[in-house]
Amino acid sequence: MALVDEARRGAVLDLTMNAPERLNALSDEMMAALSAALDAAAADPSVKVVTLGGAGRAFCAGHDLRQMQAARQAEDGGAAAFADLFRRCTDLMLKVRDLPQPVIARVHGIAAAAGCQLVATCDMAVAAEDTRFGVNGVNIGLFCSTPMVALTRNVPRKRAFEMLVTGAFLDAPRAAEIGLVNRVVPAAALAAETATLADTVAEKLGSAVRIGKRAFYAQAELPLEAAYAHTGEVMVTNMLDADTAEGIAAFLEKRDPDWRQ
Repeated sequence: MALVDEARRGAVLDLTMNAPERLNALSDEMMAALSAALDAAAADPSVKVVTLGGAGRAFCAGHDLRQMQAARQAEDGGAAAFADLFRRCTDLMLKVRDLPQPVIARVHGIAAAAGCQLVATCDMAVAAEDTRFGVNGVNIGLFCSTPMVALTRNVPRKRAFEMLVTGAFLDAPRAAEIGLVNRVVPAAALAAETATLADTVAEKLGSAVRIGKRAFYAQAELPLEAAYAHTGEVMVTNMLDADTAEGIAAFLEKRDPDWRQ
């Protein structure tokens, strides 16, 4: 049984974490499987959007605590293993951000700790209305320091800090209110609503979306003037794309564009 199931719907690739008995925890094996699936998607120009969900009762419960505890048996108490674990997790999160295609989380059940980090890392998220979100490591004495990197880039600082120090969970409507997810839908409509959003994005010019995603994250880390300078260069590159020229011509001529991609 594959740890990450893959299904294609035209230009949309649906990925599903498939370890329901462990609430799709980010075990060593799960992170490797997700990383491989994302690498394959990045290399496939026919994929224009990726969605990411979880099988069973939860989206993702965070890191695999049993594996983490087992690592303590090493002579160094697990220091080397823990450093490697969090490096690999960071690499996975950066891979989601750097993927050429937009990634949409389809979230249900629980998104906790590194699972909440994964939702915050995805470019967009659709949540079932019964989902709970938390960076709750503090409840077992482990502050969610790496998850807070993505969280604080999604929600206001005071909201993020409250979640981190109380370990309290948010319901889906509250997660949408503070900006952690884009929309909340009944559980029965989660797959369809995520598909609708993915299909809407997949209809756009793929080269423009890829350029735009890369620029979106680059400019966010720059001072204002540098951000304008960078995005101005990006606009020039985008304008020189033959498909962009065709899109503008089609708009002016009131017809559908004949894009190559």
